[in-house]
Amino acid sequence: MQKKYYEIAIASKPLKFTYYSYKDLKEGDLVEIKIKSKIYKGYILKKTTKPDFECKEIENITDFYLPNDYIEIAKFISTYYFCSIGEALGLFVPFKKIKKIKENSFNLQPSTFNLSIKQEEALNFLKLHQTSLLFGDTGSGKTEIYIEYFKEIINSGKSAIFLMPEISLTPQMEERLKKHFKNSVAIWHSKISKNKKEKILEDIYSGKIKLIAGPRSALFLPMENLGLIIVDEEHDDSYKAHNRPRYNAKDLAVYFGKKLNINVVLGSATPSLSSYKNYPRFRLKGSFYKGKKDFIWDNSTFTLSPIVLENIEKTLKAKKQAIIFLPTRGNFKYLICQDCGESVKCPFCDVGMSLHFDKNALVCHYCNFAQRIPKECPKCHSPNLQTCRIGTTEIKEELEKIFPEAKIEKFDKDVITTQKKLEKILKEFSQKKIDILVGTQMLSKGHDYPDVSLSVILGIDYILNMADFRARERAVNLFIQIAGRSGRKEEGKVIIQTKNRDFFEKYLDFEDFIKDELKFREDFYPPFKRLALINFSHKNREFAKENMQNMLNSLKKFKDIEIVGFGEAPIEKIANRFRFNILLRSSSAKALIVAINVSKTSLAEVDMDPVNII
Repeated sequence: MQKKYYEIAIASKPLKFTYYSYKDLKEGDLVEIKIKSKIYKGYILKKTTKPDFECKEIENITDFYLPNDYIEIAKFISTYYFCSIGEALGLFVPFKKIKKIKENSFNLQPSTFNLSIKQEEALNFLKLHQTSLLFGDTGSGKTEIYIEYFKEIINSGKSAIFLMPEISLTPQMEERLKKHFKNSVAIWHSKISKNKKEKILEDIYSGKIKLIAGPRSALFLPMENLGLIIVDEEHDDSYKAHNRPRYNAKDLAVYFGKKLNINVVLGSATPSLSSYKNYPRFRLKGSFYKGKKDFIWDNSTFTLSPIVLENIEKTLKAKKQAIIFLPTRGNFKYLICQDCGESVKCPFCDVGMSLHFDKNALVCHYCNFAQRIPKECPKCHSPNLQTCRIGTTEIKEELEKIFPEAKIEKFDKDVITTQKKLEKILKEFSQKKIDILVGTQMLSKGHDYPDVSLSVILGIDYILNMADFRARERAVNLFIQIAGRSGRKEEGKVIIQTKNRDFFEKYLDFEDFIKDELKFREDFYPPFKRLALINFSHKNREFAKENMQNMLNSLKKFKDIEIVGFGEAPIEKIANRFRFNILLRSSSAKALIVAINVSKTSLAEVDMDPVNII
């Protein structure tokens, strides 16, 4: 038999090799090859001629593959997001060639709710467009529209993907989806066990699972005969991956729709400006539940002020629940020397370390270095160290002293470390076993708890004043999302602690903000321009700087791109590596890609369409 030679991309690795087989293989076939003494999985890229070096034989040809359309999507990811084809292919869970199809009956029960006339109009609108935006206020009934659309798709014999930004959404959403779709729906995310993932994949391959729901990784599952992708909370930054491949799952979902010729729905109460500008949209105003809310403006500076405490007391007396929001769990808890003004910084990163009283430690939230809380300033040796600002732990402890009878819990990434903990805290809050939930941006997601009658927003001016062109968008977004957690079915109150009342009060309707912000960004920022952030990082500061300078010199030759800025990164050192950045802007994504490919240096790490530029 004649040897046939194939170029193979190692899944999740920036490696390509040539191996041979006596069998005929197709592009996308998943095979196993031996490199030294270890077995790796890789995808056939193409058949090639015999090279002028000795090749090894493919060890095993699996029963798995990626269809041609998915290979093309992987090639797009590789090109657009500046990663190897192997790294792009590694995102996908392969399809199975030989399937044991189960006879499945999808006799989906009729809905226990009837869509309103406006919701019916919205659903019909979404069906008419390959990519569309459902711009619905918090509590306006977007989920009910999604469920009806999923039912139609599944009843037609097709499958669907439901993307959500965070696993904090999944327990409550799982309950709602299971009620309607029973065993034909599965939830997929990073915190479920390996055995459970294998069971879900088995059910996908057999055709039992027709609807998969989860964060961005759910997009890459092998759903046969895919008919619909819905991206809920499409504005959320967590759809953007921060490690290579630095893809945006929301944008990729749109690309999937074009490549697979299926409909894609983007949904949000606070849509991204790019989605609002670029896609047909349906505006769904008002609350489905007819809840009411009053806004209370507190001029205090990031503290549990008398206004906040008085309203918490009233909420508890009324046997209702409250949520307290802080922008982040850690950036508000530095140890500052009152004599020299220095914060206690991480020895490996150019940032102040966050104070964690529960661990009796200072922790760096960039490299996870931790040390005991020092008794004196490491710079001037003064014992006069004080905390600056407060975090979720301090707020919780202070509330427990003031309201000892209340059950108060934290809801942030320090606490939600496993799926069980997530489910437990959300279940207890749903059952009213928790009176007050103190948390970070996880609170802003689409939770629906009817007895939350008070939302308190602390520190929102910190978001508003960040040195980023999206600071205004993020601040208004959080303000509206968190306000939407209160008064879903009854009367509710929202306390906003801010020195910028006029700004936030102006934008109680997010569409007013979008119209103003689009004028502000025209000719400078997305969605009118494309951005690319080039990062350079190395333990040797001069080597990193030299890499940046060399690329910078090359980029200056391109007239259709603009160098917005360059130099030391805002946080110059992380994990003992010095960091430099170049920020590029252009009207054309293609122009950016060409210029970067020609100019790239060895350290250049490219972030296309960055969600953060600081």
